[in-house]
Formats: sequence, structure tokens, C-alpha cells
Amino acid sequence: MKIIDFNKYPLPSRMRHHTSPNFYMPLNELKIIPKHYPPVYKTIDWSNIFANAKSPQILDIGCGRGLFLLSIAEQNPDKNMLGIEVRQWCCDWLANYINGEGIANCGILHYCISNSLNFIEDTTIDEVFYLFPDPWVKTKHLKRRAFNQSFLDEIYRVLNDGGKLFLATDLHEVHKYHIEMLKIFNKMKFSIIDDEKHWNKPLTNKEIFCKSNNIRTYKIIAHK
Repeated sequence: MKIIDFNKYPLPSRMRHHTSPNFYMPLNELKIIPKHYPPVYKTIDWSNIFANAKSPQILDIGCGRGLFLLSIAEQNPDKNMLGIEVRQWCCDWLANYINGEGIANCGILHYCISNSLNFIEDTTIDEVFYLFPDPWVKTKHLKRRAFNQSFLDEIYRVLNDGGKLFLATDLHEVHKYHIEMLKIFNKMKFSIIDDEKHWNKPLTNKEIFCKSNNIRTYKIIAHK
């Protein structure tokens, strides 16, 4: 991927890795809706996001600062790539970069994935990436993990036959959790990836950090 000019596209001076914990919860489970809660969509006019006005074929859920999102879009110019992110500042910065560089097949959506993917039609997605999600390791916070049976139902619905779900984390506990959820779901075959040649995808911002600090990562590919 071409080098990002951070003088032309400066990152915010204050970048919070985490946002309000309630932003990770489905809207229907909140008694009080926090200010700036991400919009909830039932339908989307794709002409507002992609130059060809067509729906996406690749999803990057929790795209963060978007290095992976931008790299995949560059590698797949014939496919629409949609990043979904709960943090507003990430979305604002990425939208500015995407629009400024005229990246016609890449879009960003400020959204909480726990509210489902109702705006995406059945069997229209080739690949879904869910990479290095917030781990929510404390027992009382486990309910904030987006990766659950409802999530898998939605991913299964939107994936084409043969479509793939890519998972990655740097925490073994979360890796085991992903495996447990996939086994319970029991509709998708999956493989634990120990050899990078079977992954062959661009690095995320988080993975670059892990590699530079000799932190192990864990990866899974699930197939519909």
C-alpha cells in the first residue's frame, strides 16, 4: 500500500483507543442511550458510500485506523470494501482520507455491529474480517463481546456460499473463545492458521505492533 501522508491527513491530537462501553451494546439493551451512540441503520443507499452505487463484497468489522481496510481495497479494485467501526474519530479520519484520495471502492460506516447487519442483503459478501477485536477480558464485560451466536448468524446469512470469515487476536483466551463459539454455532468449517502462507493478507495496525514487540497472534479462517 502507498505511504499515508500524515501531514496531509493528520491524525487527531487526542486518540482514545476505547470509547464508551455502552457503544458496544445493542441499542435495544440500553436503558439510557448515550450521547453520540453510533447510528442504527435498517437500509443504506450505497451510492452515498461507493462510486459504483453497489453494495460491498468485503467487510472489515472493527477496522480501527484502517490500514488493513485501505490495503485490501487497493488489492481488490473490482470489489467494494466496507469498514465498520464504533469509534467516531476513526471513521472521520478514514472518511477524510478515502474522499481525499478518491478511493472509489472503499467506504467507512460508524456503527455498532451488535445491532446486526440488517442493511446487507443475504449471500452478498465474499469475505468478512474480524481482526483483533477489543477483548473485554473481565467476566462482567464479556457481554460486550460482539462475537457471539447472533453475530455468527448474521455473518452466515450475508456470506456467499464458500464465503470466508477471518478471525485474529493476540490473546489466547479470546482465541479459545472464538473456537468455542464456532463449535457451538456448528454451521461453518474452520481452520486454525499456523502458517502465514495460508493467511496471506495485509497487516493491521495492531499486527504491526505485535510483530514489533514479539507478541504472538492467533488466526482462524471459517468457511460457509
